[in-house]
Amino acid sequence: MLGQVDISKRQAEIADLVQKAGFASVEELAERFEVTTQTIRRDVNGLCELGVLRRTHGGVEPPAPASNIHYSTRQILNHPEKQLIAEQVAARIENNQSLAFSIGTTPEIVMQALTGHEKLAIFTNNLNVAFTASSNPSFQVTIAGGRLRHGDRDILGSAAQTFFSNYKVDVGIFGVAGVDEDGTLLDFHEDEVAARQSILANCRKSFLVLDHSKFGRGAHVRGGQLKDVDAIFTDRPVPGEFLASLEGEATEFIVAGEGSGL
Repeated sequence: MLGQVDISKRQAEIADLVQKAGFASVEELAERFEVTTQTIRRDVNGLCELGVLRRTHGGVEPPAPASNIHYSTRQILNHPEKQLIAEQVAARIENNQSLAFSIGTTPEIVMQALTGHEKLAIFTNNLNVAFTASSNPSFQVTIAGGRLRHGDRDILGSAAQTFFSNYKVDVGIFGVAGVDEDGTLLDFHEDEVAARQSILANCRKSFLVLDHSKFGRGAHVRGGQLKDVDAIFTDRPVPGEFLASLEGEATEFIVAGEGSGL
């Protein structure tokens, strides 16, 4: 996997726990993992240096939402849940289909789940997706041209928007940084939204892939609504306050391991 950061299993579990709880003290973590506080401090110091967590009085918490954390660190968060989502998406994709992929760690993991398919045509501005897709010699992989964003290994801007508008694909697969309670899809940069919207406008079916942590997660650039997509793939039931925005809509949501609804 391109850009995968090397951290311990315990650090990955700490990161997930703090992301879900919103805060954890060093003492609580030491007791939970049955290690010394010195060991936990080394673990969390490493996670803070990577930007996965940030120090606060008495413990650690998730980073401030004003900007996204590094791509390689996002790969470790909720990874098992993203794999479950990817398996559900892969089950809906047929051989010989054309797919557009956006940036993001969950779309990348979906691509990993699709490497056993045959003769897929992949269009993407995400070099992590392109690299994974290129491992299957039966796939045709086309990537956007333009300036590379180093941390995320993607191409954004007008070139990416034009790239996706040049094709009409069977399925568009994309994620978001967060979802507001009224169903608004949120990202951190205008160019991220523009590329995603270009995929949405040029696909026959649209698949939004996101784990449960994205519901209620703050980001400041608006870009569409949950109801705009054909299917939502997630790992837990959609929280009740978010369902109101889907009432009466044709959008399907698929919870990994639970089937579909709406």
